[in-house]
Amino acid sequence: MTEPDIYRLLVWVIFGLAGVTFLYLLRRPAPYGRHFPGSGWGPTVSGRAGWIGMESPAVFFFLFVYLEGSLKGSLLSLVFLAMWQGHYLNRTLIYPFRMRTGRRMPLVVAGSGFFFNMLNAYVNARFVSHLGEYPVSWLTNPCFLIGAAVFAGGIVLNVHSDGILRGLRKQGGTGYVVPDRGAFRHVSCPNYLGEILEWTGWAIATWSPGGLAFCVYTIANLVPRALSNHRWYRERFPDYPPSRRALIPGVF
Repeated sequence: MTEPDIYRLLVWVIFGLAGVTFLYLLRRPAPYGRHFPGSGWGPTVSGRAGWIGMESPAVFFFLFVYLEGSLKGSLLSLVFLAMWQGHYLNRTLIYPFRMRTGRRMPLVVAGSGFFFNMLNAYVNARFVSHLGEYPVSWLTNPCFLIGAAVFAGGIVLNVHSDGILRGLRKQGGTGYVVPDRGAFRHVSCPNYLGEILEWTGWAIATWSPGGLAFCVYTIANLVPRALSNHRWYRERFPDYPPSRRALIPGVF
């Protein structure tokens, strides 16, 4: 098999994982964070260590694959590298140290996340640095302009929403408080909506099979998670705003 054949196969693997993930998570929330039952999932690690471990390939393996590409020095490839690393440096090396301490994560969750990020880092880094073709004129292509704008808007929404949650955790101590600022006035999980927008923008801006597969997987992973969090809020807080939706204002 040639490398393009292998690449296409791996992209289809991600699409397949998206389908399996979506069907599973609709029935049962992923066991981490507020949905971790505390037992029944085998060995655990600290939530911080698990998060850093499973996200690290998205930073370091992506960079390794990128630097092996023949187009690594091209302007567009460098722009895509900055976009990707801008998200994942925060998620891997900053966000975990702002997490609430004391949480545990099943090792199987961290391991599966590590595996997915290795696969996903390869298909995205390899395309933008080697397999894809991005002339300088792509900077003015509507796909790039729209995609980059959606990506930037997603980052702003994601980071701002995470900041609101951190403030609530300080306010609430070890308990949970209903967020009521920013986009939380309209949906339960604007941080997830922001991340979906990011990778939708990435898929449009890169116009790549790997970008599309990652966008689909992100939706398959975060839509059920948002629905689970929304139900959790409604069950735990009787006065939870009835007009608030799970993920998309006025829709669901």
